[in-house]
Amino acid sequence: AHGSFRALCQQLDLSQFVLLGHSVGGGMAVGCAAVYAEACRGLITESAQAFVDTATLDGIRVAERQFAMPGQLERLQRYHAAKAEWVLRAWIDTWLSDSFSQWNLADQLAKVDCPLLALHGDHDEYGSRLHPERICALASGPSDLQILLDCGHVPHREHPETVLAAITRFLAQLDSAAFTR
Repeated sequence: AHGSFRALCQQLDLSQFVLLGHSVGGGMAVGCAAVYAEACRGLITESAQAFVDTATLDGIRVAERQFAMPGQLERLQRYHAAKAEWVLRAWIDTWLSDSFSQWNLADQLAKVDCPLLALHGDHDEYGSRLHPERICALASGPSDLQILLDCGHVPHREHPETVLAAITRFLAQLDSAAFTR
């Protein structure tokens, strides 16, 4: 929020924006919405984690074992190119470290007062519905929690039409009286 996002806002001369983040990016979007509360008109999280829990850690341990198998790291290279192994290790090592065990978004969420849409799959392998429930409960603006059925950690790939429709409705409501500040 204070580094790259600030630079992006300055470069593009953004005075208002809507943020969307998936997974760890959802937590990053929460952080930016908290720091730039006056400029943030809306926040969308998809499969975001709000705290460290057993379900998230168990899912990360399973992923660590899966990505250790031959050929699996190549799947990540489609998205992260030569940095795939670094990204994987940073994710795993951070979440599984003792020093990260108390991390949560509570302080940042308390500063989020814009409208919020939280999307989460009912079979998310990296976190239960407790995450979007906490995100909605701790943010002070109006919120809409949508649990997508038969869906894992990547709703935009697993149910793209449903996710697009939910985001489209949310953005339309931002311009209506439903979310007027």
